Amino acid sequence: SELSPFFKKQCSVPKLKHMVLTWIPILAWLPGYSFRENAMGDLISGCSVGIMHLPQGMAYAFLASVRPVFGLYTSLYPVLIYFIFGTSRHISIGTFAVISIMVGGVTERLAPDSDFMTNGTNRTVNIDARDSYRVQVACSLTALAGIFQILLGIVRFGFVVTYLSEPLARGYTTAAACHVCVSQLKYLFGVRPARFAGPFAIIYTLVDICKLLPQTRAPELVISLVAITVLIVVKEINERHRQKLPLPFPIELLVIIAATIITHFCGLPATYRVDVVGEIPSGLKAPRAPDPTLFSQIIGDAFAVAIVGYAITISLGKTFALKHGYKVDSNQELVAVGLCNAIGACFWCYAVTSSLSRSLVQESTGGRTQIAGVVSSVVVLIAVLKIGSLFEDLPKAVLSTIVFVNLKGMFKQFMDVSLLWKTNKVDLLVWLVTFVSTILLNLDMGLAVSIGFSMLTIIFRAQVPRYSILGNVPDTDLYLDMETYRAVRAREIPGIKIIRSSATINFTNAEMYREFLQEKVCVCVCVCVCVCVGLISSFI
Repeated sequence: SELSPFFKKQCSVPKLKHMVLTWIPILAWLPGYSFRENAMGDLISGCSVGIMHLPQGMAYAFLASVRPVFGLYTSLYPVLIYFIFGTSRHISIGTFAVISIMVGGVTERLAPDSDFMTNGTNRTVNIDARDSYRVQVACSLTALAGIFQILLGIVRFGFVVTYLSEPLARGYTTAAACHVCVSQLKYLFGVRPARFAGPFAIIYTLVDICKLLPQTRAPELVISLVAITVLIVVKEINERHRQKLPLPFPIELLVIIAATIITHFCGLPATYRVDVVGEIPSGLKAPRAPDPTLFSQIIGDAFAVAIVGYAITISLGKTFALKHGYKVDSNQELVAVGLCNAIGACFWCYAVTSSLSRSLVQESTGGRTQIAGVVSSVVVLIAVLKIGSLFEDLPKAVLSTIVFVNLKGMFKQFMDVSLLWKTNKVDLLVWLVTFVSTILLNLDMGLAVSIGFSMLTIIFRAQVPRYSILGNVPDTDLYLDMETYRAVRAREIPGIKIIRSSATINFTNAEMYREFLQEKVCVCVCVCVCVCVGLISSFI
């Protein structure tokens, strides 16, 4: 009886309502949805993003080493789940190059071609059995990554993304873009390099492709060059005239349609042995639980996918939230993306995150809520049910060119090197170490090394701070470093020393602070120690 008021207070109806609205955000914003203000913008935005989902879903599925139809599934189900549980109004959840290549590395490692060779005289790969097992691996990886994300979100671990600094994230995605490009070169040149795994795999693959260049298939190379040229030219026009165009020109979809028609009616697969997508089944597959027996083999990869996927999502979500003046809950985003992965894996989807290109289109074409995501899902659903089978004669080289051109923004991040050289050498070092380690050690080990090195820089900054004496700029209230800002002739106040430390004073750097005081202020050691102790206690 004495505890009942306590439980009533803790389990009150307002608190329960707040908890429900926090965990299921759609219940908070959907009842107040304004059709007059938002419906048209969300409709146009959703159609635009849905059209982008189709080519990107099929193209990124090859990065994950699964058939294109599973890329379309991944562009459908997770979007609907995020609509219910997400807190960002503008990001577009679905396939993304970096996550797809991470999934592809796992599927190819656990289901290599050598494990599915037939026993006949002409040993060939049993493609159906291989692709079926790769989908199982991808779904199990996605489910485990989703479970990690949900658990981290429940224990309020959303702050973990703060340890992934911007230089680390940009260096990592730049290196991942290089991995993506190397993985797609075989489709552009029509060659079949050996598969390499582990450290230096990208170097070995690149060397092997160079050795196979004399075997390049001319038809596939011509198709690739034409598609890349058209995509780059039209995308540049879209970029330069985006203010005048109501919608970006859907060149990716048109290139896919044109390439499929030309390939089919010219008989390129039979005449020139052009490698095409192959069978794309129409309709939806019945849900199936992922295989938990694979979890022990992919636990490390799943955690890497979980962290990288969440970091990309929350960084984009916070960017749009800051621009449009609303708040994104980092912990709820972790749960939302986790549910997209965990539930999506049961519907034949692989790991998802937000896409910069689609999110920018969703925001720039008038999308204001995740109703736009539902509209895009309808567009993808129509494609899966009715027109997916029409793309069976689509050359794989065309999908690779779409991947290449969409990586342009990531390759622009190489400009960070010159900018960081001028502004912050430590951040430059983080960027370079992240890039080099990810290139040489692959995506999973590269991420671990990058985070470890970033943590070391934080420790180094705390233990080796910069101390400075501040002086007053005449006729102002400004106090600046007297050595750095000599030109403004800052002066000390007679009888007072103003000392600034670039890091918080703690037991690791208190001795250095004492020595600086002793050198600059010329007071006894005991007094300095007392000052340090006083400062430390004040910070605590």
